[in-house]
Amino acid sequence: MNGAQRVLIAADKFKGSLTAVQVAERVTAGLRRVAPGVEAEALPVADGGDGTVDAAVAAGFERREVRVAGPLGQEVTAAFALRGDTAVVEMAEASGLQRLPAGVFAPLTASTYGSGELLRAALDAGARTIVFGVGGSATTDGGAGMLSALGARFLDADGEPVAPGGGGLAGLASADLSGLDPRLASVELILASDVDNPLTGPKGAPSVYGPQKGASPDDVETLDAALAHYAKVLEETVGTKAAGHAASPGAGAAGGIGYGALLLGARFRPGIEVMLDVLGFAPALEKATLVITGEGSLDEQTLHGKAPAGVAAAARAAGKEVVAVCGRLALAPQALGGAGIRRAYPLTDVEPDVAKCIADAGPILERVAERIARDFLT
Repeated sequence: MNGAQRVLIAADKFKGSLTAVQVAERVTAGLRRVAPGVEAEALPVADGGDGTVDAAVAAGFERREVRVAGPLGQEVTAAFALRGDTAVVEMAEASGLQRLPAGVFAPLTASTYGSGELLRAALDAGARTIVFGVGGSATTDGGAGMLSALGARFLDADGEPVAPGGGGLAGLASADLSGLDPRLASVELILASDVDNPLTGPKGAPSVYGPQKGASPDDVETLDAALAHYAKVLEETVGTKAAGHAASPGAGAAGGIGYGALLLGARFRPGIEVMLDVLGFAPALEKATLVITGEGSLDEQTLHGKAPAGVAAAARAAGKEVVAVCGRLALAPQALGGAGIRRAYPLTDVEPDVAKCIADAGPILERVAERIARDFLT
């Protein structure tokens, strides 16, 4: 490469080791040791899952904190991001697995109520466009908790509110959405997710993601039946569109909160595409001669809407060269090439011991970045 070299570092977090911001800092440090004159711009990215608010804040959004209900009803401090009248709300901040005590799962009772409170806080802050990033949830309640926090009512046969969580929906007798916050009608709500599952069935939220949240095979069956019943009751309330939404791509995202968002009039878009727009990726890309993306594990899942695939697709369309950093690499060179990634640099190339890679990810990533600089910048 000749002329001024400008590297754009647009990587996601290395889950359990480094945040997306830390990945960018370490890569920059490694590049500069070998190519001191390189201009590096950091644009940490996320695909709508956990880390989405942090990525927005790193791109210049203001961090706002608010007290909301966690997945088990306990109070937690959750954040959303705001710039002008655009808010980035991450459901995992309120209702994510990270909000459960260590080793505790609550597949039948965990609620998205706090996610609804976060959306309400964004409305209170004057948001007219809300990017609702969903992923990493502890919940499988079809968004019923979120809708309740926004004014919906879900009652049992005695006219009492149903118990929280997906399990409680089995006792649902009637739903009333007439009390929903009226401000929702005039807001653009974008459902940003990296999964396109429907609400129920073999590819639905309980079957595919329930086990990750501690659901036993019996729990999965219970949740699937409860969510199907919930959609049926909603069909009686809001008409056939409720059934259409249940079968729509993204309805099953984050334990079915995608379904709740679609009922609110949200538009579903792949999370990484939305986030690249919001973070200002296109203008940053224009100035770059090399793009470095990445995430903790580059594997088959990466190719299905994860951040590095989205970054590489956009960069390739702009004719830019892309390399990737990762903790571990489980993709063949052909698959990488097909995704628009010229070469991947896993930490395990420098340190074969995976436990050490996780424990010392930062310094090892700097050494990986030195290799990239030698290969592409000198």
